[in-house]
Amino acid sequence: MGTFDQATAKLGGQQGTDGGVASLQKLVSSSGGLHGLTSKLASSGLGQQVQSWVGHGENQPVSGSQIKKAMDPDQVNAMAKQAGMSPDETCDHVAKALPDMVDQATPQGQMPAPQNDPFSKGVASVKKMLKL
Repeated sequence: MGTFDQATAKLGGQQGTDGGVASLQKLVSSSGGLHGLTSKLASSGLGQQVQSWVGHGENQPVSGSQIKKAMDPDQVNAMAKQAGMSPDETCDHVAKALPDMVDQATPQGQMPAPQNDPFSKGVASVKKMLKL
């Protein structure tokens, strides 16, 4: 099982990977979709990392503390409660899964138009994108 699968399984708690994908989809959609989330991360000093996920080439990592600093504490706490983890653990797992999810949502190296954003279309769209 890869890092992405492990991270999403832990974020999903007893619901496993599917629950983790649902949690991440909810996080992204409540942040204004892929555009909103990447803008929020970029304005928090993670612009280079976000560009590496969107563009071609290797994805630069982010840390859980960077994710925690950039995200709404209420969103983080809700995800943590659902997953049965601390907010710090949750942010660590989001930091492991998010680069791959953004990378897969931007296969042409560009952000999708808002109407084509899989995160705004729901869990089934995200799972289809990830081939789950």
